[in-house]
Amino acid sequence: MSSSRGQQRVEDVYEQQNDQKLDELHSKLRTLRGITSDINADVEAQNLILDQTNDHFGSFGTSLSQASQRARHAFGLAPNGSIVYKPWRLAIAIVLCFLGLWMGLKVFSWFRGGPPA
Repeated sequence: MSSSRGQQRVEDVYEQQNDQKLDELHSKLRTLRGITSDINADVEAQNLILDQTNDHFGSFGTSLSQASQRARHAFGLAPNGSIVYKPWRLAIAIVLCFLGLWMGLKVFSWFRGGPPA
């Protein structure tokens, strides 16, 4: 009878240890579930940000394409990229080039310290 009581105590000790380990495991599982939920929320937020960024870049691409078409039309470029020369635009470009060179030389001589020409 004393051996059955001793056996019962050993079993009770094992049962208590099992319960304690089970509680620890349950606590760790709750922690992992919380971490997993946090990771999921973070991933969802990042996906939302990526979707918004994709939308912004899409609208920027559309705006850039439209601006490119307007610039192409304004500068007389054909849709295939070849230049359609218009005499008045060519004359303005030549005058602007000469003015730019003249101003560049003035600024360069001013930086060089020479007498103004």
